[in-house]
Amino acid sequence: MSEDHQPHAADAAWHAQLHHTGHDELTEDTAQTPGMRRFEAISGRRSGSRNIWMGKNHVGPGMVTSDHHHGKAETGIYVVSGNPVFVFLEDDVERRIETQPGDYVYVPPWVPHREENPSPDEEAVVVLARSTQEGIVVNLPSLRTHVPELDEYIAQLERESS
Repeated sequence: MSEDHQPHAADAAWHAQLHHTGHDELTEDTAQTPGMRRFEAISGRRSGSRNIWMGKNHVGPGMVTSDHHHGKAETGIYVVSGNPVFVFLEDDVERRIETQPGDYVYVPPWVPHREENPSPDEEAVVVLARSTQEGIVVNLPSLRTHVPELDEYIAQLERESS
C-alpha cells in the first residue's frame, strides 16, 4: 500500500461508526424520579457518547413527579404528547410552564423543578437531551431545598455578564 493510501489519524474520525438505538431498545436502567418513567437511549454507557445524554420520560395521567434537579447538566426538553407542566421557583414563588406537543423547555443546571401531568387520562411524553454523558438526577424533598451549586452557578453567570 502506498503512503497516499495509508489511513491517517485525522481521517479516522470521519469513519467512526454511528450508533442506532431502536425505539424498542430504550432502557429504564437509569436514575429515576418518583412519578415518571425515564428511558435512556443515548449515553456514554449505551452508545459511547462523550458529551450528551438523550432519552424520554413518561408521566402518567394525573401524576406529579418528585422535586429534583439534574446537577451540572443543561437539559433540553421536547414535548411529544400530552400537556406536561414544568414547575420551578422564581423569587420564591412557584412558576408553572404549561406546554403542548411541539413545545421546547430549557432547564438550566442545578435548578430544582418537577413535572406534572394534569390530564386525568392521557400520558405525557417528552424527549430529553442533556449536556452530560449520563442522566444525572438528584431527587429533593422540596423545590425550596438549598442547592449550593446553583448559588455558585448563578454567581458565575453574573460575573460573566459584567
